[in-house]
Amino acid sequence: MRLRVFHARTASLALEQVRDALGEEAVVLSTRRVAGGVEVTAAQDGAEEPLLIPPEPVAPPALPPALARHNLPPALALALTMGDAGARLAEVLRFEALPEGRPWLLVGPPGAGKTLSCAKLAAREAMRGRLPVVVTCDGARAGAVEQLAAFTRLLRLTLAVAATPEALRKAVTGAEPGQAVVVDGFGCDPFEPVQARRLHALIAASGAAPVLVLPAGLDADEAAEQARAFHALGARHLLPTRLDAARRLGGVLAAAATGLALAEAGTGPGVADGLSPLTAAELARRLLGSPA
Repeated sequence: MRLRVFHARTASLALEQVRDALGEEAVVLSTRRVAGGVEVTAAQDGAEEPLLIPPEPVAPPALPPALARHNLPPALALALTMGDAGARLAEVLRFEALPEGRPWLLVGPPGAGKTLSCAKLAAREAMRGRLPVVVTCDGARAGAVEQLAAFTRLLRLTLAVAATPEALRKAVTGAEPGQAVVVDGFGCDPFEPVQARRLHALIAASGAAPVLVLPAGLDADEAAEQARAFHALGARHLLPTRLDAARRLGGVLAAAATGLALAEAGTGPGVADGLSPLTAAELARRLLGSPA
């Protein structure tokens, strides 16, 4: 039986409310005067009120020690306890190669490893017999141009310096059809408006695919905030660096969970062999491996 209480200025108005709410079969159980009018209690036969019992709080499952040490975001940690880690990572995160046919503009905060990653990408293209166009936008940082120039000299490549959107557009459009273009962006604080606007202008001028470079081992919340900010500026792929040296990978997963596809990973200091495609199986292996 479903009970309802109605209030109105008069009994007739209260009964109209009863009929409208419960139908003509409603049964009036009581009528009494109250301040401001009349209170009518009515019932509807055959209608059961749902029993709303709050569920018992369920403690989250305990994470295996191998996963607990990574300081994973709670939702990801829970997902990884519900089956094979590699399969679950493939379901909850995106893994895909860097996009072809567009320049790659490596973006990220200062010190993330953009210049070395740029050299690694250029070296891989060169070893495949496809000499790339290499550009740096980081002319202000001391030694930045010299560092990348040292790598490009070893690869017998020409390095272009493009500090402005116009210069970057010219460098990019000078590439041959099918020729890869790798651009080393400047160290950007995406939360600082002037720097964010400058990066946005470089992306727009070049038509490049921004690739976020973040070091593995960051705090998960910090990595996620950085990733969301660069995602808003156009980044859709993530290249974590120092993956071989990081002992905790919660930051990598938290950054990827913002919507970035995991593409490559820095897995060593070598220019020729220090960059590897990142797969769900490989990431799961590193998550569950020994920390020693």
